[in-house]
Amino acid sequence: MRLTDAEIEIAEILENDARLSNEDIAKMTNKSIEEIDKIIKKLEERKIIVRYVSLVDWTKVDHHQGVTAMIDVKVTPKRDVGFNEVAKRIYRFPEVKSVYLMSGTYDLSVVIEGKTMNEVAHFVAQKLATIDSVISTTSHFVLKKYKHDGTIYDPDDEDRRIVVSP
Repeated sequence: MRLTDAEIEIAEILENDARLSNEDIAKMTNKSIEEIDKIIKKLEERKIIVRYVSLVDWTKVDHHQGVTAMIDVKVTPKRDVGFNEVAKRIYRFPEVKSVYLMSGTYDLSVVIEGKTMNEVAHFVAQKLATIDSVISTTSHFVLKKYKHDGTIYDPDDEDRRIVVSP
């Protein structure tokens, strides 16, 4: 679907900060509030704006442990449906946060969240690896987030390592 420049501008503004009011967006774009309302409604109805989210830095919250894993999945695609059927089976699990079709060595990239590494391992062994078309998986655990969805975490967090020079 082709969007107008105004529609693209408004989508980009909301992608950066979904909490802006339509009045603020109207001021930023030199458009009327009615125009903004109409454009946003159109973008929502056509599923260009899929949902509004908040980005939370859970590492700053005590007693909120969690593990994020990125899992590379090799798949045998099914005739007539390709990777879509397998991807659909995977993204229906509540632990799964994202599924991407990839180029390269692996076919799908799956992002999951669990409370512990054991919980993630159980998901991979008992749910993901048992799907018929899944040939192999490789799991990568996120140790620290530096930047996510364009937002830098702890930009003032200095490197506290001692500098050693010869």
